[in-house]
Amino acid sequence: MDAFRIQGGARLSGRIAIDGSKNASLPLMAAALLTDEPVTLRRVPALSDISNMARLLGELGCHVQGRHGTITLTSVDPSLTHARYDIVRTMRASICVLGPLLARRRRASVAMPGGCVFGARPVDLHLRGLQAMGAKIELQSGDIIATAERLKGATVFLGGPFGSTVLGTANIMSAATLADGRTIIESAACEPEIVDLAEMLIAMGARIAGAGTPRIIVDGVDELGPADHRVVPDRIVASTYAIAAAITNGDVTIDDFPYDSLLAVVDRLDQIGVHLDRLDPAGNPKCCAVQVTSERLFNPVMITTQPYPGFPTDLQAQMMALLCLADGNSIITEKIYPERFMHVAELTRMGAQLYRQGPTVMVQGISRFIAAPVMASDLRGSACVVLAGLAAQGTTTVSRVYHLDRGYSRMEESLNALGARIERFDAHADDLAAAVPMELVGQPG
Repeated sequence: MDAFRIQGGARLSGRIAIDGSKNASLPLMAAALLTDEPVTLRRVPALSDISNMARLLGELGCHVQGRHGTITLTSVDPSLTHARYDIVRTMRASICVLGPLLARRRRASVAMPGGCVFGARPVDLHLRGLQAMGAKIELQSGDIIATAERLKGATVFLGGPFGSTVLGTANIMSAATLADGRTIIESAACEPEIVDLAEMLIAMGARIAGAGTPRIIVDGVDELGPADHRVVPDRIVASTYAIAAAITNGDVTIDDFPYDSLLAVVDRLDQIGVHLDRLDPAGNPKCCAVQVTSERLFNPVMITTQPYPGFPTDLQAQMMALLCLADGNSIITEKIYPERFMHVAELTRMGAQLYRQGPTVMVQGISRFIAAPVMASDLRGSACVVLAGLAAQGTTTVSRVYHLDRGYSRMEESLNALGARIERFDAHADDLAAAVPMELVGQPG
């Protein structure tokens, strides 16, 4: 099992480009099930989640050419409709195949999804939306069984107790493209990844209006055609590297930074004392190069995670690592996933002063992190402890970085190119070596 060994204290500097978004790529890949024509995606990141989705689509009768960078998906066997638990359990976004399978093949059997474990994330809104469109839903042996001769347009409300559902919006919007009549999605997620999916579906012949707003209107068509689509940059990865630059008091230029999608993050970083200066302000308003620098002393702030365009929950952990080094007390409140605080215990092992009360954590600033062995608990929590390790005094070991590989493509290589000192190693092999009795070392076999 891979782990990281991080020698802290290196100041990051240099230039880095951002890959396509994982959270955009997965629903885009699933949308290939809506057509028999080839769907080509460009700037797809090299991640384990992408590989798992490609494997899942292969089992659902899609021919997948390529794995990362540029991939082409072509549906060749419409008789396959079962998304097995062995694959689905590896990532929550597997649920995105439910709507396309049902809309195109009239039947879908999808295991309840897995992914990071930090609290309940039910799929009831997905199922209620499909039921409103005429689907029959059953649960058998842990599989969601959905059937419908043809989905019917309907008004679907997707608001939940913690905001709109992003994957639910992707599922219902995709399914509605082939439904009979008009579907109105109320309280739809407004995330850039939903806009990206809508743009590709429109290029395939779908009739969609309102993507990026709380009301999306979809008029169903009889069939969809091919697509050649470039995935939007990953706003979470871009922000993580900006925080990495700040936490090391570095000077890093980030290309393909989705500035327009990160205004809430830019605002909080600016208040902290981290500057993201646009290098081409007259260029693309959505995506540009930014130079990240910071003050020597960070200011404490208050952060509350919210649905887009608010501060993203996927950056809560990384920002907590940065605020541990602020001069004063910060308050972080998690409104999306109130149990998403598994990284708190690991930061505490590194000297952080954190006090949790329900969905809120008070962060009392410290002068520096102290290196320690820590464990990656989930995808974004993994990034959090890596950031802390970059700023720590001494050598930090981060175990279970397979979580990290789900959302960051060879993060250690990207950071090392900026001057970090991170070594990936096989922790299991090291444990075995340490377990060999000393009296056996050097003796003939």
